[in-house]
Amino acid sequence: MTFSLGVVGVGQFGGHFAHLFKLHPGVSKVVAVDERPERAAAAREQWALDGTMASFEDLLASDVDAVAIFTQRWTHGPLVVQALRAGKHVYSAVPMAITEDEIALIIETVRETGLVYAMGETSFYNPATVYARDQHAAGRFGRIFYAEGDYVHDMDLGFYEAYQYSGGERWKETASYPPMLYPTHAIGGVLGAVPAHAVSVSCVGVKDDRPDGVFDKDVSMFSNDFSNATALFELNDGAVMRTNEMRRVGYPSHIRESRFRFFGTEASFEQLATVSVWQDKKDVHDISAQLETRPSIPLDDPSLADVAPELRDAFISGLAPVHDSSRLPEEFRGAPNGHDGSHQFLVDDFVTAVNSGSLPPVNAWVAARFTLPGIVAHASAQRNGERLPIRDFGDAPTADS
Repeated sequence: MTFSLGVVGVGQFGGHFAHLFKLHPGVSKVVAVDERPERAAAAREQWALDGTMASFEDLLASDVDAVAIFTQRWTHGPLVVQALRAGKHVYSAVPMAITEDEIALIIETVRETGLVYAMGETSFYNPATVYARDQHAAGRFGRIFYAEGDYVHDMDLGFYEAYQYSGGERWKETASYPPMLYPTHAIGGVLGAVPAHAVSVSCVGVKDDRPDGVFDKDVSMFSNDFSNATALFELNDGAVMRTNEMRRVGYPSHIRESRFRFFGTEASFEQLATVSVWQDKKDVHDISAQLETRPSIPLDDPSLADVAPELRDAFISGLAPVHDSSRLPEEFRGAPNGHDGSHQFLVDDFVTAVNSGSLPPVNAWVAARFTLPGIVAHASAQRNGERLPIRDFGDAPTADS
């Protein structure tokens, strides 16, 4: 089976995914939509897409089967609901939404329509999360009682340019986007390995002090002046999760944006920018090589001759040795990848779910558990760290429910 897809927002990020969707053998047609027609036309030319459409509304009125949404992060919730109600399966970039009500409406609409919804959370396939998920499933941690997930991305390392690219002359109004409303790269990496969910949170926000008009309440469309925030979550299994969302930090986020730590009763796992270790009660094991990703290498690149055979598939597609490349389509070999090897898996998850009528791993209910804790954490920070409860929408329905 195959299906047709429209990609909404084909700038720097969306265009890359349009290319992967176009390569996937489970997708029959890919068209581009962007509020700037010249970007849609450029994406069509660059990635050999099948066409463009003038607007999101035109796309929903067309016969395409699915849409992939890569618009500004605060716009996702309403667009997702509109697409589902138009009968389209939906892939959405993160975050799922920016309010609890938007999340509730997406889940309600997915349940009513029976359509596929997937959130493209990259940390679910971060090599650290994949490794921790495997170790936890094997029981090697013992009981995980504490975990950390940090999204450490300094404004000076690419965010100014990204907001200027997407925001135009008034980019400072949106560059103040509250850090905890973009929580999934931190939370998803922990909860993607540990089958639990957050039930309460206390969060402290750090007010920005750089006089450049960003994170200035008088400028911000979000009335936000927090550039960094730290949240402590209680999980439903009695464990503790801490996350940091940092936008002003002396840290090489271009090397590793998301980093994780898991502490269990029998073993633990920790990451720094360039080192990852597994520790038990006897020793420390450097596992950095298992989690290392490199840029994709074209199949005809002569440097592949120097790569060990057991690592060749990973290096061809920008994966880490801990990733299972055997499930990916042959068409992805040598294709671009991104965010620590996650992009190809996310595309394949969505295509497989649509064509098989199954739930993707990061479905609406999982996406809510990755997203809503950050929304409540931001509210806690606005209330001076008050501990607040976090609603849970439950597990995804099974075939019998």
